Amino acid sequence: MAQVTAETAGSATDIVVTARRREERILEAPLAITAMTSEALDERGIKNLQDLGSFVPGMNIVGQATGGGARADRSFVGVILRGMQPSTSAAQTVSMFIDGVPVTQATALQVLSNPARIEVIKGPQSATFGRQTFAGAINIVTKDPSDTMSGSISGMAGTRANYDVSGELSGPIFGDVLGFRATARAMGKHGSYKNASNPKETLGDQSSKAGTLELTFKPTSNLTVKGFGLYAQMKDGPSANGFISAYALSDPNGNLVRADQSNCNVTGSSGVTTRWFCGVAPKLSALSPSANTANTATVTNFLNDKSGRLVDNDLDGYGLVNDYYHLHLDVNWDIGDSGFSVRSLTGWNHEAKNELGDLDNFNGEAFTGTGSLYKDGYYNFMYLIEALSRDFSQELRVSYDNGGALQASFGGNYLNARQHGSNGSPNLIGARRNGATGSETYGVFANLSYNFTPEFSLALDGRYQIDKLYAEAGQGGVTSTGATIPAGFYAEGEKIAGKSYKNFLPRVIAKYDFGDNMFYASYSKGVNPGAFNTLFITSIPAVVAEAQKLGYGIEVAPEKITNYEIGAKGQLFGTMVTYDVAAFWADWTNQIQSQSTTIFADPDGAGIRPFQVTGSTNSGKVRVKGIEANVSTRLSPAVSVDLTGAYIDSKVREGNNSGVTALTGMTDFRGKQSPFTSKWSGTAALNYNAPISDVLDGFARLDFVYKSGAYSDVSNLVRSPDLTQVNLRAGISNDTYRIEAFITNLFNDKAYYNISNNTLIQPTTTSPNSAVSGGLVAQLRELRTIGIRGTFNF
Repeated sequence: MAQVTAETAGSATDIVVTARRREERILEAPLAITAMTSEALDERGIKNLQDLGSFVPGMNIVGQATGGGARADRSFVGVILRGMQPSTSAAQTVSMFIDGVPVTQATALQVLSNPARIEVIKGPQSATFGRQTFAGAINIVTKDPSDTMSGSISGMAGTRANYDVSGELSGPIFGDVLGFRATARAMGKHGSYKNASNPKETLGDQSSKAGTLELTFKPTSNLTVKGFGLYAQMKDGPSANGFISAYALSDPNGNLVRADQSNCNVTGSSGVTTRWFCGVAPKLSALSPSANTANTATVTNFLNDKSGRLVDNDLDGYGLVNDYYHLHLDVNWDIGDSGFSVRSLTGWNHEAKNELGDLDNFNGEAFTGTGSLYKDGYYNFMYLIEALSRDFSQELRVSYDNGGALQASFGGNYLNARQHGSNGSPNLIGARRNGATGSETYGVFANLSYNFTPEFSLALDGRYQIDKLYAEAGQGGVTSTGATIPAGFYAEGEKIAGKSYKNFLPRVIAKYDFGDNMFYASYSKGVNPGAFNTLFITSIPAVVAEAQKLGYGIEVAPEKITNYEIGAKGQLFGTMVTYDVAAFWADWTNQIQSQSTTIFADPDGAGIRPFQVTGSTNSGKVRVKGIEANVSTRLSPAVSVDLTGAYIDSKVREGNNSGVTALTGMTDFRGKQSPFTSKWSGTAALNYNAPISDVLDGFARLDFVYKSGAYSDVSNLVRSPDLTQVNLRAGISNDTYRIEAFITNLFNDKAYYNISNNTLIQPTTTSPNSAVSGGLVAQLRELRTIGIRGTFNF
């Protein structure tokens, strides 16, 4: 007879995690962790990072960093845990890992390929994982090769041309000494939204392919060498960015191309009154999403011109192409029966991506004319963004655990990361390479954990970390005015800024076990590396002097956090109820914020005139507090209920944001909530799993997801609608096959994932609001999908 296990029923009882760099049951780990096995991911239909974010309370996924947090494509991804949003797309507050090896970009999680599990570890993890784990860490744990030759084939077909085909083969090559595991996956879909500029076309089309290969070598019983490689490519069509305009715009024929959807006015710092939005952001008008997407001669010639470019892949029109490579080598040696072990982790990542988009987000074909924005005879503002990144990491760790009261580890790590970008448009001066930025991070760490009694233990973690940051001159070089660095010309690739930061990052965890339950309390610190305002170098000295009074400088110091947390985990009424709950209080200081300020100066005696200064500043203090909970209960051998929830209060204590002040006139943001963060979130699931014959199980699952709306900026004037989603799936399974039918987003809820302020771009320079935001860009969600999935195991 088919057996129903605790795992398939949704229980987290037996999940083993490595959140503290050692294996332990999740209910014994004194941390706030959401961990999902491959079975749990399948049960919830989680196939990408956005899906994962929907099912993790206190987690939001935005299409980019705070400067443009509502892109609907996969070009840039920002992960927000506990309300701590990243300041830029290159400086995330949550880092990713594969088998504990750092991944500087989130692309590895965009195409999940049947991992053993995913661990979302909340709160500062700097003492354990190191750089850029300011708000938490996400670790993908891959599966080991199987003991016998085995594999699986899986396929899905759904509405809007959804498909997902994958295969896996695993087994021994040479007895117990050498084994392998290989996976391949291809998936794609048409977008959920028609292009208002061309109703025959959908926006948001996506396709992905990925492959992995793992080799495990065990020459002796106490030595394991594991090599893992991943290649993934994402190739997407034009993105579905929903623009909500605060102004009406008609073409020369009198046809409306943008509707006025504003419902209030704001008066900015310059005294200009702007139409804007208050309360919940409105639904999209029938004129959005809209974009010019035709591959004209201008587009083709521009993409074929490699001058000023960094990435040479097969981008042949509007959309995104992203190629990602990852390799790591994991060597683990247990030194006899001494209790000591040595582990080496070596990693390498390389990512090359470029995207061409329509910045104005509307159909400009009726606006005819000549000039740089009319190269095809009609108005169009296309824009190319490229990013090339690579990193290398090495960690060496010595651990001690002989089963007694003492556990310890110490070691060191090194990370070398470099990012390089280019951008441009045929409407402007073509593509140009920006200056590369990079970092070298050195760290030494130690952990000591001691069980003073069978019930009470204390763990002390510490990391001393040195971050060496640098920035280089971009294409054409940089001529410094002398206001920030020595005056003179700096050629492309020459270092123009550098800074080293040293930090000690401690964590203390006290844990008390009582029966099948435990209570813990922790104190930890985290740091997120700083940045540079390299554009500041070319500014006129008089403008620099005024900007420095507002907090601008060429160097932006690291942001820091101090976190206090208490939690409880365990089981009640035998194994009927499994729970974990955590409450936290964190002070976030030196917050890095993107700023844009108009400064009035008279640098040459020709009269006072405006100068635009754009960059980042350490201009915020935020207090974050909240509570997170997970509860699973078994109502019967066949029926279980899973409940999760989070309350995140991310409140500004001090700070300024010149761009928001220019728009709204607000200068005091104390008490406001951080943008792009859901204050309330939660999930509820009803699971049914029971034998229906001697060889067959039946299963069904109902999921409900809720996230409250998130603000578009720190003014808290407008927020996205509350998001709800209901998913259904049901099917039959045994050890050989699994067949299921599913519906995601059953009620076709169109609430946005996020919204952000955006510039209103028009075919005229006489816009009444040219200096401030004129609309919102909405990160559109995937609509109802109906499909069937089958898996065959052999």
